Amino acid sequence: MIHILVVEDDVKLNQIVCTYLNDRGFQLGIDDYMVKPVELGELLLRVRALLRRANIETERKITVGNLQLDADAMSAEVDGEEISLTTREFNIIYKLLSYPKKTFSRAQLMDEFWGIDSGTSLRAVDVYVTKLRDKLSGCDGFKIVTVRGLGYKAVLQ
Repeated sequence: MIHILVVEDDVKLNQIVCTYLNDRGFQLGIDDYMVKPVELGELLLRVRALLRRANIETERKITVGNLQLDADAMSAEVDGEEISLTTREFNIIYKLLSYPKKTFSRAQLMDEFWGIDSGTSLRAVDVYVTKLRDKLSGCDGFKIVTVRGLGYKAVLQ
């Protein structure tokens, strides 16, 4: 049986597919998949993660501990006090906190925030992360962790 769902163009639906197959569903555009038999606890965790990511996409705000980021206003606040971040600093921390525990290589961050044809050294990413760590040292909800030889990730505490 095939189910067809008609949705307006501007609506984003997140999808989890439970299947006996492996990752073929990603080729069809799903957001996540689980191989049967499915454990209910894991399914609930994955649904919560999809809802959290959907909220980040629509609200464009992230709150972690005492830090609040607002992508529309390009603003960062710690304990209600605004912190001055450059556009690149803001974009880097917003990216890391949007995908906690996911490691982003220096090259990925460089390509996204400097441009793929940038002649800037990959070490520029290290400089920006050092500045972010200093500016956000009063934040209690996460750490920016260096993954040796790879890049950086945000780890929630």
